[in-house]
Amino acid sequence: MGLAFEKEVVEIRFHGRGGQGAVTAAHLLVDAAMRENLWGAAFPFFGAERRGAPVTAYARVSRRVVSTKSMIKKPDVVVVLDQAVMNYVNVFDGIKNGGVAVINSATHTLPSTRLPAGVRIHTVDATRIALDFGLVLAGWPLVNIAMVGALARILGMKLSSVLEAVNSILSGRAAELNSRAAERAYREVVEVEA
Repeated sequence: MGLAFEKEVVEIRFHGRGGQGAVTAAHLLVDAAMRENLWGAAFPFFGAERRGAPVTAYARVSRRVVSTKSMIKKPDVVVVLDQAVMNYVNVFDGIKNGGVAVINSATHTLPSTRLPAGVRIHTVDATRIALDFGLVLAGWPLVNIAMVGALARILGMKLSSVLEAVNSILSGRAAELNSRAAERAYREVVEVEA
């Protein structure tokens, strides 16, 4: 495997707002990883409010059985579904030196937030991708599957694994559009130069 899978266990923390699909993204990533003969576990954490409030989801992907199903305080990878969340949540809290952040952003610039040393930043405009494919629900662009596509590329996973996972949970036009969004994000994610 690629970058992050040089480790035995890769711990990933997703940050978003309720309704953006952070929980689905974590589960979809684990499903895709299992299609590559890896093990995984995904689980959410909700506050009192859900729609629009900060939501965190977690995923562990490993070369061995994952038995730990708890919050991740020191992630290897942070995925930010909505850059605005960074205004009121320290998404980089605890990220390991040499860690990776994948941020949904229309610009390929570093966030104004102070970055921990050694963190590699990648961006993809998942909001634009979702809007281009009409992936909107109750006014929210559904960026989660595009973000999984971008994350898969960074982690060295195959796009085909993500597409198979998408087609296992969606069907018809929804599967087609979300697959195209994941594929586009897989191609368009870029590393931001420090």
